[in-house]
Parts: sequence; structure tokens; C-alpha cells
Amino acid sequence: MPGFDEMDVETIWMDGEYVDWEDATVHVLSHALHYGTGIFEGARAYDTEQGTAIFRWDAHLDRLYDSAKPYELDIPFSREELTEATLELLRRNELDSAYIRPLVYYGYHSLGVSPAECPTETMIATWPWGTYLGEEALQEGVEVTVSSWRKHASSQVPTNVKTTGLYVNSMLAGEEARKQGATEAILLNKEGDVAEGPGENIFLVRDGEIFTPGLSESILEGITRDTVITLAEERGYTVHDEASISRGELYTADELFFTGSAAEVTPIRKVDNVEIGSGSRGPITEELQQAYFDLTEQAAEHEEWFTFVN
Repeated sequence: MPGFDEMDVETIWMDGEYVDWEDATVHVLSHALHYGTGIFEGARAYDTEQGTAIFRWDAHLDRLYDSAKPYELDIPFSREELTEATLELLRRNELDSAYIRPLVYYGYHSLGVSPAECPTETMIATWPWGTYLGEEALQEGVEVTVSSWRKHASSQVPTNVKTTGLYVNSMLAGEEARKQGATEAILLNKEGDVAEGPGENIFLVRDGEIFTPGLSESILEGITRDTVITLAEERGYTVHDEASISRGELYTADELFFTGSAAEVTPIRKVDNVEIGSGSRGPITEELQQAYFDLTEQAAEHEEWFTFVN
């Protein structure tokens, strides 16, 4: 997975101020550091034929503000302020394409479990970031393992929001997979059915139809997931977006692929060393992947999905 160097960017936005990279710090007793009480988004800006644009920024903001509700995080900035801060950050960092990370979290005041007296702090960072699971993965696909760690249930924590602390679950699953020589993991929910990847939604293709776990399967409602569903339906495919998928169905699928703002559209070629389909990127995956990249490169369709920098 690609990293980034502090020399790639100079500025981060924090609570209304543009600060130098090395000055973007928090107190070690911040509530979020100890209890995982933060929410975040991961969006991308693309260097389109129409100019640099953030892809589906409005949807990411919708989810950010919705994620704040169960944790009673009062975001002290409007959507317009966060948008202008992000656009200006892309300009200042001179980024034609970038990964964008807004983060809202409880800061330092007291260290009890209750964050009642802790201030809400907000930051936005941008940096150049290539293909999340590796450039070759887009064509060759990735090998994954089904994790022994189960995805937390919506009866335990809200699974439809992006909360920082919940990604410990993702980290454990992903690192377990990499120790086994795989690129990524698949998590099952508490019932033993397929939920999602550590940072991706999953799609299954069978007999020309497309299946993806529904929200009741303890998944995050991915924005790239929604994009791919739309692109597939526009191309005449039947999409079952409230599917319940058993573990065994993974091994007998014609095609499997991940979606996510970071992963974009990445084929899966093996699960637990079982070859999926032909063992390479399948034709429907390739078609939808190409449709996604055409969309984000050209910005000629679904103009409502693009927020242009200039």
C-alpha cells in the first residue's frame, strides 16, 4: 500500500487555520487518542479532462455529518466552510490529484470515558496517493483470505458510520491476511455471512448478475459502492444490493471485486488460495472498472458528482 512523505505536502487545515505540516499536532491526552472517538472520510480528487475535481464530495460530507450524530460530535464548521477549506488546501499543496482525509474528533480536556467536556476539533489533510492495493492489482487482481476476526455488529456499535476506533477491527483483519501472504482480508459478520473488506465493500458476480451485501449485513454504506451500483444498472446489469452472501459462495463466484474510495475497483483473483473464476480480472469487473475510471478521468457524465477546484 502506498505511503506518503511529508515533503509531498506542506499544509494541513486545522480548526479554521492553514498550518505547516510539522505543526499539525494534537495533545497526547486527547480523548480520541485514548478512546477512538473520531469520525472521518476518505475522498479522492481526480485530475479530470475538465480540471481537478473532488469526486462525490457532497456524499462524503453527508456521511461525515451523519457519522457525527451517534457520537454527539457537533461539527463547528458548515459544509461550505469545509468545502472551501478543502479546495484551498488542494491549491496550496499544488495537487492535481489527491487523497482527502477530513477528521473530526474529541480533543483534550479530561480523560474520563465521557467526552462531555472535550472540545470538538476538525482537520483536513490532502496528499498524493496512488493505487491503494497496488497498481498491478487493478489488472491482475488481489489474493485475499477470510479473516478469523468477525465484523462488529450494528447491535454493538453503529456500523453505518466511519468512526476511527472501529478500524482496529479492520487493522487486525488486514494484518492477519498479510501475515498469511495475502494482500487483503474479507470479514464475515456475526452470523458468518460476508460483510466487507477492512476498508472496502465487496461485490460478487454470478451468472451475469451482481450481488453485494446489504446494510443489514453490518457493512458501511460505501460511496464507491453506490457509484458502481449506478454504473452497473446504467449498463443493464441486475444488481442485488441487499444480498446475503455465504462464505461458500465466495469460492464458487464467477467474479469478485472490491470497491472503495481508496481501492477504487479492484478485482479479487483468489480467496483462501481458491482461484475465483478464471483466476484473473473477469469481464464484468473489467467493464465496471473501466466505466469508473472513464468517469473519474473525463468528468463528462454525472456532473453533479464532481466539485471542481477552479
